[in-house]
Amino acid sequence: METYLKVFTQKKMAVLVLLGFSSGLPLALTFGTLQAMFKDAGMSLSEIGAVTLIGFPYTFKFLWAPLFDWFSPPFLGRRRGFILITQLALIGAIVLMARFNPTTQSGLLILSAVIVAFLSASQDIVVDGYRSDVLEPHELGAGASVFVLGYRIGMLVSGAFALILSDHLPWSTVYTLMAPFMIIGILAVLWSGPEPKITPPRTLTEAVVSPFLAFFREKGLQGTVLLLSLIILYKLPDAFAGAMTTPFLMDIGFAKTDIGVMNKGLGLLATIVGGLFGGAILAGIGLYRSLWVFGILQGVSNLVFTALALAGPSTLGLFLAVGIENLSGGMGSTAFVALLMSLTQRQYSATQYALFSSLASITSRVIGPVAGSLAETLHFPVFYAVSSLGMIPGLVLLWMGRRYFLAHPE
Repeated sequence: METYLKVFTQKKMAVLVLLGFSSGLPLALTFGTLQAMFKDAGMSLSEIGAVTLIGFPYTFKFLWAPLFDWFSPPFLGRRRGFILITQLALIGAIVLMARFNPTTQSGLLILSAVIVAFLSASQDIVVDGYRSDVLEPHELGAGASVFVLGYRIGMLVSGAFALILSDHLPWSTVYTLMAPFMIIGILAVLWSGPEPKITPPRTLTEAVVSPFLAFFREKGLQGTVLLLSLIILYKLPDAFAGAMTTPFLMDIGFAKTDIGVMNKGLGLLATIVGGLFGGAILAGIGLYRSLWVFGILQGVSNLVFTALALAGPSTLGLFLAVGIENLSGGMGSTAFVALLMSLTQRQYSATQYALFSSLASITSRVIGPVAGSLAETLHFPVFYAVSSLGMIPGLVLLWMGRRYFLAHPE
């Protein structure tokens, strides 16, 4: 435990917190906050659920990730140079989103949101590669937890803070105010130290083909199929819950300020505690057992929303529901990120991690329309009860593929 705590004193951990913030900030602007904007504009739950399709660049980012492994900008190095470029572009793209009215210019707003999602996904490619490059094996749990911490703070600003502002300011002003927060990530890039010297792929063909072949050779056909399936399905309960959380809380009577303070604010605190606690548990019992424990918690925690839907809106109910769900989600995210990092090879870290995280995002992107239709058909109490069963596929895959996922599962 002392060694685990000592890891947090390193400069690179502070840099990862700030880069996590920079990665988390754009996500809510194209997801939960955008859903709230469209809810105000009068869209149905099914239409709001379809908004999650805007995030498909996160799913397909592995297609252009090899470019970031192969090519290096003429400044700051292979990772930090590209991070800076995407951050500057995101500032402009977020300001562009602020120019469009969701009622009369929904098409242009959606298009600009797709641009933000593309740039954000590109930033994630390089940040994930940088994180995998700079962390040693014994630092994976701590590095994952501090990155998730920064990521959640970024989502707090573009989620909770943005929702609170929207009760007092026009949505265009809210989005304009979000753009300057990207400067925090820019400062992190400039503050960070030199990157590890890693030989990049010699050709674009090597950058495209080798990451996949290297992974396949190591795991074999059966191991590859099981592992990639686990990546897709492990966070299924969270994907179901997250797709409808904001519309659900608005639908049962909570004001946007309440949602911002409790769901986003308390949710952040619970996620931070869960992430750091999850990192400590991971250091103590190992990654494989942690994935089991946190996978079960992710599913069971969805039942608290069923209870809230049946009980009706109350401050205590919202406090408990948000706290429990985000605590378990934070622990699960830490173990999951550590798993993905443990599978990458430094020469191809951007491409391999992009593939893994793209597969992980498939569920959250595809589940939106399904969740919206199910919520309308089943109503929220039954919807959240059914969503808790989403933990089963991931746990079955963990059991089936134990010998492929970890060298020493015990």
